[in-house]
Formats: sequence, structure tokens, C-alpha cells
Amino acid sequence: MSSPAAATVSVRNILRRFRRNRQGSAAVEFALVAPLFFGVLFAILETAIMFFAGQVLELGTAESARLMMTHQAQDSSMTEAEFKQDLCNRIKVLFKCQGNLGNLSLDVKVFSPGTAITITDPIVSGSLTGPFVYSLPPSGSPNTVVVRAFYQWPLYVTRFGYNIANLSGSKRLLAATAAFHVEP
Repeated sequence: MSSPAAATVSVRNILRRFRRNRQGSAAVEFALVAPLFFGVLFAILETAIMFFAGQVLELGTAESARLMMTHQAQDSSMTEAEFKQDLCNRIKVLFKCQGNLGNLSLDVKVFSPGTAITITDPIVSGSLTGPFVYSLPPSGSPNTVVVRAFYQWPLYVTRFGYNIANLSGSKRLLAATAAFHVEP
């Protein structure tokens, strides 16, 4: 039978060997840091993609608004659905609006010369609110036209504590504006 002193010494030896053994320490350290690292990485990626999508929406809105500036929309009596479809065709690389134009909201307002241009915030209490109008400017008028396009961008990392949503339901409103005078 072994003595209690010998058992204590062997336990100390085992603990000492365990502390000195460094195999697997990198894996344990990575397991502790990995969730934070991947969370920050995904938050950065989601933010970058969202800002890139905002720029794509901005460019698409400017190009579609050019149809009004150059009378192409007026000459063909372009409806709101046709204008949305044209915009959707320009931004479909990043946006899911093909077949569902309800994701895309338009506000096209015409202001006569000398009129104060007022643009209201479309977000009220975490939801997108109107009233949104679509009116084509008359050809040859010196009116100012303001075209605004809105898209509710879904967010995924927001559910884990990184919150950049400005709409309810973990969504961010992307908005693009083009203002111009109609060409004579």
C-alpha cells in the first residue's frame, strides 16, 4: 500500500508536467478568440457590402433619372412600374428586385422654379412611410425634379449585437437621390 505522501508527490508531478506541456495551447487560445474574430470579420464584411450596395443604388438611380432629364421617360409615357423595372435592371447585381418590385420604393417630385424644395425623412418609428409620388415632369419646362429611390436592405450580423439597422426587422434603408433640371 502506498503512503499518502507518495500520492501527493505523484499528483504534484502530474500537475507540473501538465503545466509544462504546451501541445494544443494554440488550439485552445484560438478557440477562445475565434468567435470574437469571426464576429468582427462578418460585421466588417456586411458593412462593406451594404455601403457598396448603396453606391450601386446611387449610380442606378442617377442613370434611370437621366431618362427623365432627357425626355425619354416623358416621350414614352413611362409608368412607375416601368421606371422601377428600368432601375431594377441596372441594380440587379446586388439587389433582389427582379419579379418583386415591392422591395423598391420611388419618390419622384416635380418642383416649379422658385419653389422651396423640401425633402422629408422617409423613416418614422422604424418603418418606411410615404407618401411617395411618381409624377413625370412636363417636357420643356424649367422645373426641378427630385428622384429618390429606397431599398430595404436585410442585415444578418445585426442579430448578434452589431446593430446598424434603422428599420425594424433588422433592415437598413438604402436611399439614393438624383436632382436635376429637365432639358429644354
